[in-house]
Amino acid sequence: MITVRNVTLRRGPQVVLLGAGFTLNPGEKAGLVGRNGAGKSSLFALLTGRLHADQGDVDLPPRWQVGEVAQEMPESTASATEFVLQGDAPLMRARAALAAAEAADDGHAIAEAHVALDEAGAFDAQARAQALLLGLGFKTGELDAPVSSFSGGWRMRLQLARALMCPADLLLLDEPTNHLDLDALVWLESWLQRFSGTLLVISHDREFLDAVTRITLHVDEGKVTRYAGNYTTFESMRAERLAQATSAYERQQERIAHLQRFIDRFKAKATKAKQAQSRVKALARMERLAPVLTASDFTFEFREPANLPNPMLVLDGVACGYAGSDQPAGADRVVVRGVQRTVLAGQRIGILGANGQGKSTLVKTIARVLPPLAGTVTEGKGLAIGYFAQQEMDLLHADDTPLQLMTRLARGAAAAGAAGEGTREQALRNFLGQFRFDGEMVQRAVGTLSGGERARLVLATIVWQRPNLLLLDEPTNHLDLTTREALSVALNEFEGTVLLVSHDRALLREVCDEFWLVTRGGVEPFDGDLDDYQRWLLELSRAAVRGSDPPPRPMSAAAAPVASPRAASPQGGPPPAASPRDDRKAKAQARQKLADATRPLRVELAQIDKRLEALASERGSAEAALATGALPAAEIAGYGRRLNHIAAETAMLEERWLELQGQLESLKGDPA
Repeated sequence: MITVRNVTLRRGPQVVLLGAGFTLNPGEKAGLVGRNGAGKSSLFALLTGRLHADQGDVDLPPRWQVGEVAQEMPESTASATEFVLQGDAPLMRARAALAAAEAADDGHAIAEAHVALDEAGAFDAQARAQALLLGLGFKTGELDAPVSSFSGGWRMRLQLARALMCPADLLLLDEPTNHLDLDALVWLESWLQRFSGTLLVISHDREFLDAVTRITLHVDEGKVTRYAGNYTTFESMRAERLAQATSAYERQQERIAHLQRFIDRFKAKATKAKQAQSRVKALARMERLAPVLTASDFTFEFREPANLPNPMLVLDGVACGYAGSDQPAGADRVVVRGVQRTVLAGQRIGILGANGQGKSTLVKTIARVLPPLAGTVTEGKGLAIGYFAQQEMDLLHADDTPLQLMTRLARGAAAAGAAGEGTREQALRNFLGQFRFDGEMVQRAVGTLSGGERARLVLATIVWQRPNLLLLDEPTNHLDLTTREALSVALNEFEGTVLLVSHDRALLREVCDEFWLVTRGGVEPFDGDLDDYQRWLLELSRAAVRGSDPPPRPMSAAAAPVASPRAASPQGGPPPAASPRDDRKAKAQARQKLADATRPLRVELAQIDKRLEALASERGSAEAALATGALPAAEIAGYGRRLNHIAAETAMLEERWLELQGQLESLKGDPA
């Protein structure tokens, strides 16, 4: 059990935790949530011993192995597989013991080292390490590549795989989803659901937290409050608790005001002096409730575009990639080819696909950052693009300040004759204040800002430019939940077109009406929702494990896009019958209603699938043992009874599976 009692922690002059305490039982999986800067990472450092409390106690079982993701970028010539293997501390100790014993020619120590290696699972360690790498998106040909050959994001995946390789009793994960695409995220969720140890995870991805955790620890105002339930349950319980606290505070304020009025009226009257004095004492004894103070909500909105060309742009046989002049071999490197898509006014398109397939390359080509290597990109008249790059610093300069950046943008727009906020410093300060850049923050160098602050600054520049096409490449990587929700609301109310690359499924569900899939060097429409995509990814993973053919992906028959019903009508045509925004909101509400209705069925189906796989494996082992023909009669009888039990349980589960599947299909077919 993890026990934190009355802990106070200071970081410089700031009190991060004040009298904080909680318990976490073995095997529990908890989400650690709270605003940025609340002390979540400091709490991790306390649990690992990197920080020590100024007051209070932090107790962990002394024999527990703690696993966490190292934050520094590794520089190593070791292969990816070997680097991940090094995360298995017991295996590394056993290897070192064997090497020392062999060097000393100590036969007894050699035998003990081999026992330790066997206990550490050395016989299948390499296979386990490579399974982790493949699950996190590495290709087979990269398993033996040196760590130094990978980019920063992939090195962080290596660090994550190394942490998962550790046979940890307590696993600490700080924003593990930041460098993952949806494919790897779905795999990680499945892995963590099977993890038998204690898990504490910091994440701003609500669907990830809902899928993995069953306990929520909320860090706020220096305290840690434990809630039973996942993030959605926590939100509901916290809202109820805040409402109750607000109501109690208001009732107490009414009571205080009533007593004070009586005292003020009668304290000077001899006949009432005794009663007044009694109420003075009652008022002094009263334990005052503090007003309920919560972090102010962050909100912003994209302005109405000056115009909406339709179509926004047409991609005709476009090849996306990198020109030969920038490549070592001097030849063009094509990542995506033959793109034949049309983007209409008002569409909300989510771009899906594994890392490395070309999602960012496609977005950069549309954003004019990369020139097309073949084909043509025809832009609608008046197209104004707002681009959010996956790496915010690609759009910023470290030595700039927010005010300098906005001043330069304002002057550039004024010189081009575009309408804007003006170039007066106070107007620009007021505008930046809407994105929480107040006071002296507008004069801080961009290079000193946090990831979340830089992301908000990029959003501010996009809003200021008043685009009609938003190209957003992983905009939520450094945003907390409050800012993610503000972004979702702003995108829902945006009148223009959105192309969104994100691993935040909540954002994709709330914003996008349709999806493109970037895979195998092409771009095709994905005829399904995110649940269909996740199911398809899991089926792909199972097919890879079994060595069978990959399942067909949900895909519309025609490659050409179908005009979105929420898109604006062509010039000269009749106006749409319904507002595009209303149409999109209705669709989103219907999708959410269906997802809520089917979620319990889908969860039970997944549990049955997992149990059926376990039973099939157990049946195979029993049949293999019986096939040897070398078992005593008593063991043969035991295996026979077990096979009968397996057959009965399998039949029962399959019947239940069919029943649930029927209910699921019935709900999906219900237009309500």
